[in-house]
Parts: sequence; structure tokens; C-alpha cells
Amino acid sequence: MNGITKFLGLDLIFGSQRTKEILNVNPTVIPVREEASEIRVFVYDYDAENITEFESNRVDDCFSYKSSNKLSWINIDGLRKNDVERVCQHFEIHPLLVEDILSVNQRPKMDEVEDVMFCLLNMLYYNSEKRTVEAEQISIVLGKDFVISFQEDASRDVFNPLRQKLKLPKSQIRARSADYLCYSMIDLIVDNYFLVMERVGDEIEALEEELIRKTSTRSLIKINRLRKELIVLKRNIAPVRDMVSAIIRSESELLDDRTTKYFKDVYDHIVQAFDLSENYRDMMMNMQELHINNVNVKLNEVMKVMAIVTCLLAPATVIGGIFGMNFDIIPYAHHQWGFYFAVGMMLLIPLWMLWVFKKRGWF
Repeated sequence: MNGITKFLGLDLIFGSQRTKEILNVNPTVIPVREEASEIRVFVYDYDAENITEFESNRVDDCFSYKSSNKLSWINIDGLRKNDVERVCQHFEIHPLLVEDILSVNQRPKMDEVEDVMFCLLNMLYYNSEKRTVEAEQISIVLGKDFVISFQEDASRDVFNPLRQKLKLPKSQIRARSADYLCYSMIDLIVDNYFLVMERVGDEIEALEEELIRKTSTRSLIKINRLRKELIVLKRNIAPVRDMVSAIIRSESELLDDRTTKYFKDVYDHIVQAFDLSENYRDMMMNMQELHINNVNVKLNEVMKVMAIVTCLLAPATVIGGIFGMNFDIIPYAHHQWGFYFAVGMMLLIPLWMLWVFKKRGWF
């Protein structure tokens, strides 16, 4: 059955495959992550005066930065089980965090294990071709003098503004500690949520105008599709609010008191994003009700026209039935003006009925 719907293109219309992607999450089943074909390691080793950039395709090359006298940001694009385990073992990251890094469809969260702070959340992107919201899991490990980030996709991220700031000699991020770098990464991810939500908002606005102009079955399909994308947004945004709140309440020595106010700013942004997603959800519910109401109004209009036509044809049916009865004596049946009398009555009575209906405001 699935093959038939896919062959006929019905899968794209009803979005059953997208539904499986969104809702097929079972925490009792350990998903198998596909190993990355290649990995890329980017290292930014910096202090207030100097910065060193380094790129490699081997994780072993970043091990020396553990003992660096500067702050180090190690970004690993592409996940392989052996490589992740080796990096975490070298930087003394707990095995439980290794499982979270390698997990699939993990809920955003924050953990403090031993001497590191671990943040897991998703970067969101809007696919213009498929018109879907896509999520990429990113894991951020904050240590005393280092930040390690693990990304699934090496082809895209939202950290380019951060890389540009690191290259500026007098930038604030160069003068602050590693927790400020962690804040900057989370802040960029959260800010990108608004860009994705803006694209979804444009689609909702266009759909709302379409519903007002003309309602069709395709409009209901679009409503169903957008509701699924809002599920993706809410699933990724709501837990981040709890994650940032946990960071603010944390008493970890890795967090400077001066950085807490910056995380509070991120918390305000994520709350605003969550409220906006709720507003979008309410709008989609209202549009679904609007679509149903428009369909009912259209159906009522059709039924009203059909009822009027039926009423107007009723006199002609009665008159025609009377003169069509098989009796020998029917008044005016054999009169020379009988036919014209009957046709005249068939026309005059419906016209009189139209006048009565119009006067009473029935249409």
C-alpha cells in the first residue's frame, strides 16, 4: 500500500512519510546512528592578543590543545563512534555524555557531570524546496579552558558570525572565559530559531489569505502540513527553555557570575520564541476552523440554491401532473387556450414565489 501511494504521488499530498519522521520516536528503542563518511575538525585556540586556527580530518590532531595555555574551541563536524569516544576519553568526558552525543532524536537538555557542563540542543533550518523544518543535533561540552562542539552535518551551521568575532582582536569574546563562548554558541542557535519561524510565519500568512479568498481541499492539505512543522518547532524550542533555565540556576564553577546575565537574555529570547510558536499553533487551529466554516457556508449556499430551484419547479410539476392524468374530463384540457393557460400558470406562480422569497430576505 505504501508503494502504491508513493507511486501515485499521494504520499506527498497527505504527508504520511513526514508524519512518520516527526512522530516515530520511541525512547525504549536505541536508534542506530549512521556513521559519517568523513569528519572535519576545526580548532580556534585564542586569548585576548592572539588566535590560532587549525583544521584537520583527524581527531588526534586536536588532543594537544587540552594543555594549551589559551582557550580552545574544538568543533567536530561529522560523528563517528570511535572518534567521539577517543575525544571524550582524552578530555575526560564521562561515558554517559558520549551516549548522549551519539544519540538520535534526543531531547534538548543540560547536564553537569564531574568537571564539565554538557548542553544538547538542535539547530533548526528551513528547507525551501521541501518547505519543511529540519533539525541538526549539536552537543556542546564546556570545560575549564575549552569548548568542544559535535555537529552531525558538516555542510551547514549558524556559527559563522561567531567565527568572524573570534578573528577580531578587540572582540569581547576574545577577552572572556570559555563560558562566554558557550553562551555565544547557544545564543546564535536560539536567534536562528526566529529566522526559521519567520519563514514558517510567511507561509501561515499566505495560507490565511488563500483561505479568505477561496477555500479548497488543497488548503486543508497545507494546513495539515504546516501543523506538522509547528510540531517540530515546538518540540525543539520548548526543552531549550528548560535547558537555559537550568544553566542560570547552576552553581557550577565553570560559569562566571558575569555570564549569568547573558544567559538570562537567551532565556528571554527562547521564551519569546516559545510564545510565538504557541501563537502559530493557535493561528493554525483558527485557520482549520475557518476552513471548516467556509466549507459549511459553501455547502449551505449550494443547498439553499437547490432548495429554491426545487420550490420553483414544484408548481410546474403539480400543474403538469394534473393535466397529465388519464381522465376523460379535465377542465381546459381540450380548450383552445388550455395549453397556454397551463404554461402561464407554470411561469407566473414561480415568479410570484421569487418575489415572496426576496421580500422575506431568504436569499
